[in-house]
Amino acid sequence: MAVAPRSRARSRKQAYIRSMREALRNNGLLLTNLALFVVFLGGMTLTGWQTNNDELADHGAAAIGLVSYLGTGAFGEAVFENWESEFLQMGMYVVLTVFLFQKGSSESKPLEGDAPQDADPRTQAREAGVPWPVRRGGWALVVYENSLAIMFFALFAASIALHAVTGAAAYSDDQALHGLPGATPLEYVATSQFWFESFQNWQSEFLAVAAIVIGSVYFRQRGSAESKPVAAPNAKTGAE
Repeated sequence: MAVAPRSRARSRKQAYIRSMREALRNNGLLLTNLALFVVFLGGMTLTGWQTNNDELADHGAAAIGLVSYLGTGAFGEAVFENWESEFLQMGMYVVLTVFLFQKGSSESKPLEGDAPQDADPRTQAREAGVPWPVRRGGWALVVYENSLAIMFFALFAASIALHAVTGAAAYSDDQALHGLPGATPLEYVATSQFWFESFQNWQSEFLAVAAIVIGSVYFRQRGSAESKPVAAPNAKTGAE
């Protein structure tokens, strides 16, 4: 018997809903973090805009609109100096965990025995489902097996360059309010202000990494991939 059009439409709707639920479940961690990023970036933008206009008012200058603020060095510098530190932290963490260990930490590879991350992918090139660089080998595999660190350091390089450009613009705008000459990006990189902005973020990022490394030795979070099992001994190293 033929299926009624209304039944077919209902079935398609149900299939779509199931597909969306599956997609949200499979990508929930990424989507939630991106949503939080947008929320906090929006909050930073609005409060930064107001702060910028307050500073302009203090110097007798006219306020600017929100869209105009997005094109200022003040906005760009606030964004990119923070991105720079985040990408540096993650890139360094990826590299350091290749060579260094922390007894009892879920963030460390096991002290003894072989870790899955150390397996030579060349021995698995013929297995089903492996990424294409593993199957191809050669330079493609060399790049791919280091691609996570490469990605973070490339993002760090781009962010620190944008920090220099936008920071120079913000610095020059502030200098102009005081009747002083501005600076080019290269000149700005040579100032103590540029490095103060960088170091104040870098130090906090590595403190946070140190906190999770040592904290995961003694503390637990049931259900978290960043924690050891709740009943695991403190000396057990690795998340498994």
